[in-house]
Amino acid sequence: MSTATLAPQRAIPITATQLLINNRWVNAASGKTFPTINPATGEEICQVAEAGAADVNAAVKAARTAFERGPWRRMGASERGRLLNKLADLIEKNADEIAQLESLDNGKPYQVALAADLPLTIACFRYYAGWADKIQGKTIPVAGNYFCYTRLEPVGVVGQIIPWNFPLLMQAWKLGPALACGNTVVMKPAEQTPLTALRIGELLLEAGFPEGVVNLLPGYGPTAGQAIARHMDVDKVAFTGSTEVGHLIMEAAAQTNLKRVTLELGGKSPNIVFADADMDKAIEGSHFALFFNQGQCCCAGSRTFVERKAYDQFVERSVDRAKRRTVGDPFSPDTEQGPQVDQDQFNKVMSYIDAGKREGASLLCGGSRVGDRGYFVAPTVFADVQDNMKIAQEEIFGPVMSIIPFDSLDEVVERANNTIYGLAAAVWTQDITKAHAIAGAVRAGTVWVNCYDVFDAGAPFGGFKQSGIGRELGEYGLQQYTEVKTVTVALG
Repeated sequence: MSTATLAPQRAIPITATQLLINNRWVNAASGKTFPTINPATGEEICQVAEAGAADVNAAVKAARTAFERGPWRRMGASERGRLLNKLADLIEKNADEIAQLESLDNGKPYQVALAADLPLTIACFRYYAGWADKIQGKTIPVAGNYFCYTRLEPVGVVGQIIPWNFPLLMQAWKLGPALACGNTVVMKPAEQTPLTALRIGELLLEAGFPEGVVNLLPGYGPTAGQAIARHMDVDKVAFTGSTEVGHLIMEAAAQTNLKRVTLELGGKSPNIVFADADMDKAIEGSHFALFFNQGQCCCAGSRTFVERKAYDQFVERSVDRAKRRTVGDPFSPDTEQGPQVDQDQFNKVMSYIDAGKREGASLLCGGSRVGDRGYFVAPTVFADVQDNMKIAQEEIFGPVMSIIPFDSLDEVVERANNTIYGLAAAVWTQDITKAHAIAGAVRAGTVWVNCYDVFDAGAPFGGFKQSGIGRELGEYGLQQYTEVKTVTVALG
């Protein structure tokens, strides 16, 4: 495992650090700014305007005006699709620069951002561009001499709050369906990673989106985020983040105007490996399932259940793979794992590692800091993990693998479901009957079979239980951004 040796700072242009309200770049009403930090070094990248309640009011007013009186709803649906496609083209044209900016602000390896985050972001905008003129109602045969039909209409002004682990991609997941349906948006990027969201704002203006359709407000959750969730003129709020904050979003919506809410929240996803699996693929796939994006994935396979007769082999080989994982400079082509996003997340991950050791799990590798600056955590593997341990119950959101033995299919299903979460799951087996049995019995919004983290803009994603409400992506994602209106006409 490499140390966190860093190359000299790259000269990456940063051209947008203000708020975007009504197609204008403006300072915060308070004049406040906040630093965004390079997680590889712990050093400040730049200062960014800090939105507060007054800025949320201004952005909501702009979005409401754009929705009620602007050209956005009145333009042909295919024209909305054309603008989304133009935005996708501009992102593709600037992909290398945007990937560098994502890596600088978030810490993920540049090569990963360029090979995964950018293509998925572009594909999402293009997917919803294609849907824009295909959002249709139905005609319904009703009793009597009537013509009955439904219309799918936009919800209105949508507040969107996105996380820091996949800033570009989560922005696309939110904006794509909302804009295709004709809504206007007030979005708060995560305070840890505002830079690529603001760069996309520049491209939205270049593409020609009308005034007030998309407003971007970097800031903090308790101020800007809360103001969006509680605003009486926001018709719907969409949030991706922790389950704890999801509760606060729902409370705010309930206490104000009963705005519609969709939530994509935390997970503690079971990754189930049977002894009959292709073990080479299962070990590498399970490694990817946990360590991808520094372990900062809501759907990470963070409870690795392994059939007992294959357990010792799986543990030994998984530890060897983790020890060979390359940690270091996000801009080095050899780097597999960059830093955690900030000091708070680094501290949180280290506290869970301490809890695992304290509760008696066997720490087989990692468990320490890498390097002497930045927020790098060594790839960590625990064996002999019990279901009641903190590291098996709570979302760590870091590079910490917990390997847990099981003996039978029925047993592992019961244990897999013994959690408040239900975001994702996976099963590795060459027995198709077992695969379908697990897929049908595990309470999760996505189940992968002999693979992990396979995403497509057409495949819906979201959680059961406290992993969320509603779905993103696919046709299901459109349902979260439309209202159904019934029209009945007497025919004489």
